[in-house]
Amino acid sequence: MELKKPLIGAIVVQITYSGMSILAKAAFTSGMNNFIFIFYRQAFGTLFLIPPTILFKRKEVACLSIGDMFKIFMLALLGRTLVLIAYGLGVKYTSAVSGAAAFNALPVTTFLFALLLRMEKLKVKKASGMAKVGGLMLCVVGVSILAFYKGPFMKPLFNFHLLETPHHNNPHPSNSSPQPPQHTWALGCFMLLVSSICSGLWLVLQALVLKHSCPSPLVLTCGQTLSSAFQTFVVAIAVESNPSEWKLGWNIRLFSVLYCGIFVICTGNYLACWVIKKKGPVFLAATTPLNLIATLIASQFLLTDGTSLGSLIGGTLLVLSLYSVLWGQSKEKDCENTQINLINNSDPIPSEKEIGDLHDINQISISKP
Repeated sequence: MELKKPLIGAIVVQITYSGMSILAKAAFTSGMNNFIFIFYRQAFGTLFLIPPTILFKRKEVACLSIGDMFKIFMLALLGRTLVLIAYGLGVKYTSAVSGAAAFNALPVTTFLFALLLRMEKLKVKKASGMAKVGGLMLCVVGVSILAFYKGPFMKPLFNFHLLETPHHNNPHPSNSSPQPPQHTWALGCFMLLVSSICSGLWLVLQALVLKHSCPSPLVLTCGQTLSSAFQTFVVAIAVESNPSEWKLGWNIRLFSVLYCGIFVICTGNYLACWVIKKKGPVFLAATTPLNLIATLIASQFLLTDGTSLGSLIGGTLLVLSLYSVLWGQSKEKDCENTQINLINNSDPIPSEKEIGDLHDINQISISKP
């Protein structure tokens, strides 16, 4: 049962994230502004995170210095505000499936930045190193196919779409069209690439902040969500000042921001930290393709955007790149564990005093008749 709990938790995390892609696409199709959507989801997430943070971690919050708070604010600007805006635009201009497929590049981009900052090692002459390099190359090819090749468009398998509520006053009807123009599709894929790259850098920098400045994941998550809520509000109010666009109502818009605020920001991120603590980051990253599979299945029932052949090919290459990098990491980990076991099982090196005592004993033994 102890082995099944982390697996179930990882599956719940990926299904939660796939729901974010589906509901974000549905909210954008209904005419909701991307920047307003991001602000609302961050605001709702903050409201749900502040009470447990104050209740359980108020001592850690009080110990934060001005420098620590500035680091958290800048992390939120990179990993929450910029990433969410780029990801939202990417999903809006492409499809929920493309957004989930591009998400599979995250472990590869994270490894690349960790390598540049010397947090990871790369031994090219070994099989593990070649697997990592091959994974990086597959990642680049997969993202390129997503951006520049659509291919035949495969319509949804079913004609009922529970989350589609087209916005008739939308001045950009191409945003809700099953086949957006080529330039719009390329722009959306570029935004997804920017989101993946910034997310990888954000994860690496977040690990450094957790190690040196803010060791509590709950405090760091709450601080970033609160900072991002202020940042996205400034962006949203600058882009859209019409009060009617800020109204939610009892519709897909309210449901989408509530889902992202409660399940994605609070539940999904917490479960992700718990799984990493129990089984390590490689275990959680290995379940990332479940996000793409869940989104692909759900989009056939709930959305009208369907799937293009380019999305399937690019997503498959991204999944292969992911497993190639993870396989290389696991091999290196096995080698390190083997070396540690050999050192622990070997005879201990005698100290200078022990060597001197042994020498005296030998001299006494030799002097005996």
